[in-house]
Amino acid sequence: MGYATYRANVNRCAAAMPFVRLWRFVAGGGRPKSDEVIDEVFAFGQGGPMFAMVAVPVWLLVLILGFAAISFATHFLFPSVRWFFRRRAEKALSRLNARLDRKIDLFKLAQRSDMVARLAYDAKVVEAAMAHAAQTGVPGEVAFEEARRYAREIVPGFSATVYFGFGTRAAKWLSRLLFRVRVGKVDQALGRLDPKATIIFVMNHRSNMDYVLVTWLVAGRSAVSYAVGEWARVWPLSALIRSMGAYFIRRGSRNALYRRVLARYVQMATAEGTTQAIFLEGGLSLDGRVGPAKLGLLSYIVEGWEPVDRDVVFVPVGLAYDRVLEDRVLIEAARSGARQSRIRPLWVAGKALRFQWARFRGKSRGFGTAAAGFGAPVSLRAHRVEGGTVEALGERLMAAIAAVVPVLPVPLVAKALGEGMASREELAARVAALIDGLRASGAVLKLPPQGSAAVLEEGLTPLIRRGIVSETLQPVAAERDLLQFYAASVPESGLAATPQT
Repeated sequence: MGYATYRANVNRCAAAMPFVRLWRFVAGGGRPKSDEVIDEVFAFGQGGPMFAMVAVPVWLLVLILGFAAISFATHFLFPSVRWFFRRRAEKALSRLNARLDRKIDLFKLAQRSDMVARLAYDAKVVEAAMAHAAQTGVPGEVAFEEARRYAREIVPGFSATVYFGFGTRAAKWLSRLLFRVRVGKVDQALGRLDPKATIIFVMNHRSNMDYVLVTWLVAGRSAVSYAVGEWARVWPLSALIRSMGAYFIRRGSRNALYRRVLARYVQMATAEGTTQAIFLEGGLSLDGRVGPAKLGLLSYIVEGWEPVDRDVVFVPVGLAYDRVLEDRVLIEAARSGARQSRIRPLWVAGKALRFQWARFRGKSRGFGTAAAGFGAPVSLRAHRVEGGTVEALGERLMAAIAAVVPVLPVPLVAKALGEGMASREELAARVAALIDGLRASGAVLKLPPQGSAAVLEEGLTPLIRRGIVSETLQPVAAERDLLQFYAASVPESGLAATPQT
């Protein structure tokens, strides 16, 4: 190559000189010598500026590739993945709604952050926050932030995958592991409910197993949203319960702002058609009886309902167990007068593991029978047309619940024992008389079909095994309260429910 060609290459690449010098300097080589620059420019010109070999430090290459990967993921990969899973979720939800009597409403499926914002910015909540600020003297911004905190505490984060993919299956497995599950009664009118009405199951609160049992029993009908107390606000249980659609409430709170936020959430959910479940007694029964109604949540529903809204239909549910898992805890709470029972998690876990091991070895058959009865529905619209009040509605619903609480063998035998029996024959006669009286008065009986002798055997054996009744058929003195706890769940034959429909 002659001198003229050499100079032509140098002139052609003169524009690249600043770039080459800068690159060599940034790359860490320092300021290049003149002959090195001429050689590099010549090489650059020979290969052409678009195809020249460039050396970069490793750290800079990693940084460039990292930014490229992030850009690709955010602009192409993540949207594609979200679209894929969204399509799968929509198809799964469509299949799920096709088999449910009550479709999963959009209110339940909304993003939790959106629901929190909707609740916090609700006109009545904002008005209550301003009133709270004026009453307490705090700035309006502080009162509004307090209302937002209550909204975040209350609003659930429902997941259809968690509810139907895990929750209902776990509820079925646990219920069948612990009990023989039976349905005592299903009123015929439940098959003719208004498909647009909001359904609210109202139940007696016998055990914390109530949540599990009802979730499974109505899994083929709808997803149920529960009002759950403070006991469940522990990690990770709280996250699981929230994803199941339950909302947390502070049962003893007297804070007016909190009550207003809670009331608005319940009213919104009811107006949108969300299927709910409420324990009208407000807590677990400490004496075994169906107690009076606590009107808090019920009053929110009634006050927020207007005649132009969809109807609200209450479905009474009565629950009963041969063995209430926390019976001794409830008896102790009744003695002390404090509902805040102290349950030791490690002790509960140990008991559960021992029971599971006994079931695995075939040495335990569970805790007897658990049963539920579903009574005649009560329409809020019809109740208001008749001029009924919230108090009258509460009394009516509690009476309907008590009417469908099934009678099971253990409570029935506990009722028959009373203060003790002289012989097994005398006890058998008393059990048979009780069965006849309860059947005549229309009580819901869920007893062995083999007759009163089988009822006596199935009911008496657990009482003797647990040390509640002696072999001589006399109540053990230290366990009288526990025996009465089970006997109290059986209605007096003269006060039993109306006949079954």
